[in-house]
Amino acid sequence: MTGPLTTERIRHLERKNAIMMKLMEISATLNSQYDLQPLLQHIMSVAVEITDCEAASVLLWDANRHELFFAASTTLDSTNELIGTAVPMDSIAGTILRQNEIVQVDNAKQDPRHYDKVDKDIQFQTKSLLGVPMRYKDRVIGVLEALNKRELPWTQDDRDYLMTLAAQAAVAIQGAQLVMELKRANEELSEVDKLKNDFIAIASHELRTPLGVIMGYASFLQDSDSPDTQEHATKVLESALKLRKIIEDMVNLRYLKQKQADLHREETEVHALLDSIWQDARSLLDTSRHKFDIRYPTESIKVSVDHTRLSMAIMNVLHNAFSFTPEGGTIIVETEVMPTEVRFKVSDTGIGIEKDKLDRIFEEFYQVEDHMVRHHGGLGIGLSIARAIVSAHKGRMWAYSDGLQQGATFYVAIPRVIDKTSSNPSLVPAAEV
Repeated sequence: MTGPLTTERIRHLERKNAIMMKLMEISATLNSQYDLQPLLQHIMSVAVEITDCEAASVLLWDANRHELFFAASTTLDSTNELIGTAVPMDSIAGTILRQNEIVQVDNAKQDPRHYDKVDKDIQFQTKSLLGVPMRYKDRVIGVLEALNKRELPWTQDDRDYLMTLAAQAAVAIQGAQLVMELKRANEELSEVDKLKNDFIAIASHELRTPLGVIMGYASFLQDSDSPDTQEHATKVLESALKLRKIIEDMVNLRYLKQKQADLHREETEVHALLDSIWQDARSLLDTSRHKFDIRYPTESIKVSVDHTRLSMAIMNVLHNAFSFTPEGGTIIVETEVMPTEVRFKVSDTGIGIEKDKLDRIFEEFYQVEDHMVRHHGGLGIGLSIARAIVSAHKGRMWAYSDGLQQGATFYVAIPRVIDKTSSNPSLVPAAEV
């Protein structure tokens, strides 16, 4: 008699040790899985193995609907009809959730709490059941059930194993649900962002057509022999150009998050870049009475840039200079060639910037004037977009001013393509335009 009992005891201890080792390993596995359904399937397969039963189920509590529902079960066929089915709170699972305690049923048919409708729906017979609450922090989030013990009775080891698994499962399920909620939130934000972009694209397109007509007629009327008509046409054209700039800012909102990977870089001559900026600046000169200079380097200097994006950034700085410089003021674009970078320097004789606001002017939608009383238009994102584009080029952008009524200088520094055979070029002032 002693031999067989000793052998049985050894087998029991070996199985217990194997299960404990599995429960130790399962924690890392569960917490690395953020897809809820595979996670639940894994939990149930472990529950079946450690309690030596036929099936297992996971029921979760829906706090919004105040329902306990089937989230997964090994008793299902490919149709998964049980998923989402709510169970009464006076059922066995409901009792476990409400009382936050283990429930053991050796004969389900004789227990009045057994919800046999589920068995009929899925053509499964529940004979015995061991259910434990799944607790996360100070609340019960669901129930883990082991069904039909192969050899009754349920043991204390079964209860201990299932409670340990349930504790690990609760943490993993909560993590997976949070990840799912985050994904849904991101998808909703993406959808909102798409709607915003679609709206801006449609609105800007619809606005550009009548705006083009207005600008065309205003330009035509500027050639009138009547001074009054010319003056009125000029005012209309100035307002139309301001509106066009606002539309462009709306369209260019996406560049506030300009990424380096989205740039189309190519080696570009600084001269070519300045030429395109001059062409773009002509529309500003047509409606303003500013003095404007562009000064070119004497030698060929190259930068590796997205020509269109960097031109946009510098033009945004120019728009800012024209907007905040009174009529008759001067705006100068210069290039300073440094050992490792090229600096585009935009100086104006405008209203200047207080020193404590030199960093804030690059913030999105920030303007130095209060929006209710300000005299200068715009959305306040031109400089923000410019800095985002420059940063994507691994460049730098900053501003300097001696204070109010002292003008301002903006610097756009871009890494240059080094040519070891060339010397540092000097600056040559162009003729005043």
